[in-house]
Formats: sequence, C-alpha cells, structure tokens
Amino acid sequence: MAYKNKKVFITGASRGIGNALAKAFAEKGAVVFGTCTKKINTPHYFCEDLFVADFNDLEQIKECAAKLGKIKPDILINNAGINKISPFVDILPEDFLSIQQVNVLAPFMLCQAAIPSMKKKKCGRIINISSIWGKISKEHRASYSSSKFALDGMTLALAAEHTADGIIANCIAPGFFDTELTRKILGEDGMHSIANTVPIRRIGQISEITRLVLWLASEENTYIAGQNIAIDGGFTRV
Repeated sequence: MAYKNKKVFITGASRGIGNALAKAFAEKGAVVFGTCTKKINTPHYFCEDLFVADFNDLEQIKECAAKLGKIKPDILINNAGINKISPFVDILPEDFLSIQQVNVLAPFMLCQAAIPSMKKKKCGRIINISSIWGKISKEHRASYSSSKFALDGMTLALAAEHTADGIIANCIAPGFFDTELTRKILGEDGMHSIANTVPIRRIGQISEITRLVLWLASEENTYIAGQNIAIDGGFTRV
C-alpha cells in the first residue's frame, strides 16, 4: 500500500491510536496533518503540521474544519474522542452534551469540510474511530455509547449518500488495547483480568489497528463501505 504524497488528516494525533496512525501513514510516504488539544513543545509527531483544536470549543471545531477544507485531504480519520463514566441518573446535561460535541459534532463538521474536494476528485476515504461501546454497551457508559452509536449512524448515512461519489466511509470499533492510557487506568492486574474476558485471551496491540486502517484507507479497499468493523478479539461477538 503506497501513500506517497497522499494527504491524511488525523484528529487526536499526538498520542495513543492517533499518534500510531500518524506514524504509520508517514512511514508509507503520506503527508500527515493532525490535531491535538493543547500546544506541544516537541516535534510534530510525524505530522507535517499539528494544529491545536479543542473540540469542546465550537469555534475551534469551525476553525479546524476551515483548515481541513483548505488542505483538501485524500483521507480523513476522526480519532479524537472523550469519555466520562457516570451512573445514568447522575449524568449532568453539560457533560452529556460535551461528549456529543467532541465525539459526534466535530467528526460531522470535519466530514462536511472534507467531502467537497473528495467529491471533486471522485476519490476519498473517511474512517471514524468508534468503539466496542458503539456496538454494545454496559453500565455507566450512557453518554459515551450514545456518541459512538451516533457516530456509526452518521457514517452509515454518509456512505449511503456519497459512496457513489467515490468516497468510501467506514467506522472501526476497537476493543481493549495496550495503550499508555489503558495501562494508567487499569494497571497490569486490571489488564490481565480484561484479557481473560476476550475470546482471543489477550489485549490488542495498536499495530493491529494501524494495519486495518491502512488497508481500509487504501485503494485496495474498493467494496467495503458503511461498515462498523469491530477489532476486539471477538469480545462483542462471543
């Protein structure tokens, strides 16, 4: 899969899955643009440019969308997201709305900004990073699951309307992966316990996500559209 001179726009590119994706595309020759929530005094994390964009601020979403429109990316990956765990009856309206704004409204507006140039070229790839909690749910995940199910619905509607224009849009739904944040929250014992609930009996590696995204975003993917693909070791199916 060659991405030489392909322009890739990745939100949340400074760490975790987003950073791994930025590195993977850059190594394949792509010109990568990314976003982060605050200024970073280090190199651009494999990005040609790394824009500061806090999606809790609607004006910053608009500014980011305007930049994306000028860049005219070949590939858009909506990866940035937030979560706040809380019992259903204790969820504050402002927290619920904040999660929807970051996880749904921002990807929606960035897709809107990317589509015109992709449509003109009759070629584009959009990948929205969902979650297993956008395919199933559990207690204390009402806000997050609402946002990830909504992201899936948005992707499906986008595919229904624009696949004929050469724009192929999909979601991926990661399960439990070995990231810095996962280790910080769960610790080794917690990760071991979760691994035992996964049919494949291990936590996923980020490289497994990057391989899937690289293929979905490539010209080799000619017929998979409008899907929400779980990459979870069988967790949501068994």
